[in-house]
Amino acid sequence: MSDQALDTAADPVHAFIAQTVADHDVVLFMKGTPDSPRCGFSSLAVQILDHVGAPFVGVDVLQDDGLRDGIKTFTDWPTIPQLYVKGEFVGGSDIVREMFQAGELTALMVEKGVPLGEA
Repeated sequence: MSDQALDTAADPVHAFIAQTVADHDVVLFMKGTPDSPRCGFSSLAVQILDHVGAPFVGVDVLQDDGLRDGIKTFTDWPTIPQLYVKGEFVGGSDIVREMFQAGELTALMVEKGVPLGEA
């Protein structure tokens, strides 16, 4: 059994994160909701995902301190938001912005088979 699998079995927050990432093509763990982001970095990530036309699920980490801390330990990434595409951790808002500007984010979505809507 992998370390990640052992970790999710022992930690219900990590299990929730793993299940959410497995259940949805694109997931953004963020502060606030896609309709009402509660920080500029989360807002930027939402705007970029909307611009590329990627359907995504937003998970508000401010609703639960365990989730807010758990997402950081799940990926060993210290900041929020965090973007996952087809189960793979992509990065935070700076990486998402850089990938978008370079055309790499749309390419990643296409490569992973994420159906993109009208941009």
